[in-house]
Amino acid sequence: MEAKAQARHVRVTPQKARRVVDLIRGKQATEAVAVLQFAPQAASEPIRKVLESAIANARVKADKANEAFDERGLVISAAYVDEGPTMKRFRPRAQGRAYRIRKRTSHITVHVALPENATKGGTR
Repeated sequence: MEAKAQARHVRVTPQKARRVVDLIRGKQATEAVAVLQFAPQAASEPIRKVLESAIANARVKADKANEAFDERGLVISAAYVDEGPTMKRFRPRAQGRAYRIRKRTSHITVHVALPENATKGGTR
């Protein structure tokens, strides 16, 4: 079983968000939530919210399929940050010039899944 969540047009630069996503990729979902909760980067809050949403989506999917659900077994199978649209603003500069400011946005996607050996009854 796999579930995903996506947040679009998040006002954080993709470069800064990718630094945080690299911390959690491949980890267990509950461990990743704890890492994001105490990470000092500002991008960790929207990424944590997307991860919690993906976990909730997996719970709903399991309820619809009448399967037992344990969020401690979920693993982040994929997590990536794409670049969203850039808002362009202008600031006045010296001698009547204008300076372009780029306010970048991100699209954050997180996939959570049960590991293959856990679904087959194997040991970790």
